Amino acid sequence: MVMHYYPLAMKFLFLEPFYGGSHRDFADGWVEHSRYQIDLVTLPARFWKWRMRGAALHFARKVTTPDEYDGLITSNLMSLSDLKALWREDCPNALVYFHENQLSYPLPPGETMDYQFGFTDITTGLAADTLLFNSKTHLNAFFDSLPRFIRMMPEYRPNWVLERIRKKAAVLYPGCNYPAGPTDLRPWDLSKPPLIIWNHRWEFDKSPETFFAALDSALSAGLEFSLALLGENFQAVPKPFLNARERLKQMIVQYGYEPSKEKYLDWLKAGTVVVSTAIQENFGISVVEAIRHGCFPLLPDRLSYPELIPEAYQQDCLYNGQDELVEKLNALLSGPGEFEDERADLSSCMERYSWELVIDAYDDELDRLAAGSDHRD
Repeated sequence: MVMHYYPLAMKFLFLEPFYGGSHRDFADGWVEHSRYQIDLVTLPARFWKWRMRGAALHFARKVTTPDEYDGLITSNLMSLSDLKALWREDCPNALVYFHENQLSYPLPPGETMDYQFGFTDITTGLAADTLLFNSKTHLNAFFDSLPRFIRMMPEYRPNWVLERIRKKAAVLYPGCNYPAGPTDLRPWDLSKPPLIIWNHRWEFDKSPETFFAALDSALSAGLEFSLALLGENFQAVPKPFLNARERLKQMIVQYGYEPSKEKYLDWLKAGTVVVSTAIQENFGISVVEAIRHGCFPLLPDRLSYPELIPEAYQQDCLYNGQDELVEKLNALLSGPGEFEDERADLSSCMERYSWELVIDAYDDELDRLAAGSDHRD
């Protein structure tokens, strides 16, 4: 037996400027499961643009002894280059986790690109010692977008930044906060209408209007269902949800974010199907959680979803276009019992994302960070 020695006295600083949603779940999971001490310092999940511009100024004063840490972890919703300039030689080696990036993120309707956010991602990547992306899809999107972004500069284009950043980048899927091991799925009650789960953010990039259009088609086909509209909302409630609240009020059994983790999981365990209509998704923690707890997934055949769903199940779980979404949703609502076996198999497949199984890979990154090594086996 090979014995591994870990310097348990090492401690790390985790700065999270947008402590909500997947950012919060990720930070909490790493802190809870790590073999090292990780001190988490956060800001609330609001005003993301101001976080990217100013969070470094807050953290630079909030943390007075950064040199006491063996390494720094942060997400990319902050300018790491600003923080390093302020802390100077006291700044430890830094690992940046990219949940999203501003080079490939779709713009809301009516907005134009603020180029400064893209440059913040670039300078953060240059300042970091290690960059981790939450999926291969996301890493590829970032490095595919970077040359196009640089070409928008009228002159003196820093084309060298791509390779400088790429050599420090890797993919590490986020951990999810559920235990490894066998799951005891709650049996579907086939005497009741199937429960459709929406547990994504209430924002434009999740395309809720597409989701509700599919539900309208199911109603037109005479199909029965109930609906739990979960997920966080960081701004005014989008119009598609306001309209659906009136139009589908007889089907809605939950409307809005459920702050209780226990009650949230109860909804997932009771769910029949989780549907995504996202136009932007770099991993999909909410979908993975729903599948793990017994929901059958209907997901676009693009973005990160083909990475999540094993190939053997993609024919039934992934769809191309609105017509195929409606077709597959109607089939599932008509006879959910036919999908019971696949549902159990898919739940087992999601075990691989449990923090219990991925934490060693994350802590190995901290070992390399503290040692100042970028070697990856």
